[in-house]
Amino acid sequence: MRYRPFGASGGAVSSLTLSLGVDTLARGEKPAHELIYSALEAGINTYSLETADPVLAEVLGQALCNVERKLLNVSLKLGAGDGRKGSARDFSAEGMTAAIDRCLHVSGLGWFDLAILDEPGEHELSQSSLNALKAMRATERVRYLGVSGEGEVMDAYVSTGAFDVLATPFHVNVDWRIRSRMRAAREQDMVILAYDYFPEELNTEKKAATINRPEPVKKGLFGLGAPKLQMPKDDPLATVGTFAFLYRTPHWTAEAICLAHAMTDPNVASVMVRATDQDRLAVLAAVPERDMPPGLSAQIEMARVAA
Repeated sequence: MRYRPFGASGGAVSSLTLSLGVDTLARGEKPAHELIYSALEAGINTYSLETADPVLAEVLGQALCNVERKLLNVSLKLGAGDGRKGSARDFSAEGMTAAIDRCLHVSGLGWFDLAILDEPGEHELSQSSLNALKAMRATERVRYLGVSGEGEVMDAYVSTGAFDVLATPFHVNVDWRIRSRMRAAREQDMVILAYDYFPEELNTEKKAATINRPEPVKKGLFGLGAPKLQMPKDDPLATVGTFAFLYRTPHWTAEAICLAHAMTDPNVASVMVRATDQDRLAVLAAVPERDMPPGLSAQIEMARVAA
């Protein structure tokens, strides 16, 4: 595992963050404990609770109780409910304060290193709510405040200077607006966490091969008038300039390439990954120790620019 500094805190975070959601408990508490133990053995010291589910917080706290707390970085997402059926989004001062206090009580963690607001809308976060979070930071129940999302409203949240961390999608074909937002965040000394490193648009070779690919030839009457710069789908060069190469790199899976690429960006402190079993976690945890094949970064950049 590799580590990077977490802002000016003096602490270091693993290049992978294990994100824990309601599906973590799908097979029961014991497998969830074993998953977290495996993460610790792999060198992962950064954990994120996707919801304020007290059962999930308790399981995480039990699994981490024998580790020196200062060596860990634990974050809690706020505003998305507690993961239970029917729970609603809640960015009120009372709701977020109660969620933090409840999770701290059942987990025994003492404090959360980071509270992340989960994609707040333009009018969802009031000044009183922000003041309540700052008060919790002042009492050190929460050390840092973060915001997560990809909509244009994130630009406004970044520009306020009220947040210490930006959690953002980041992958090989990420939109230029997100890259611009990441630069703005770094200019304000914000820590950047990445998620969605392997998006739906890339999760099969067929989908990856359609990005940037020219449209099939549309011939006119008697086959005349076909655009010369277009090529048919079955042309052997049809996937040149697309992301199809992700599935044609020997000894690498497309997901592993995308994860390795996200970790190569010096602005990204840690990449959030999801795993519900130890086998998948082991595959993901092996990626930081591998070096990307020569020339692969150039291929990614050429395909991204073509997009």
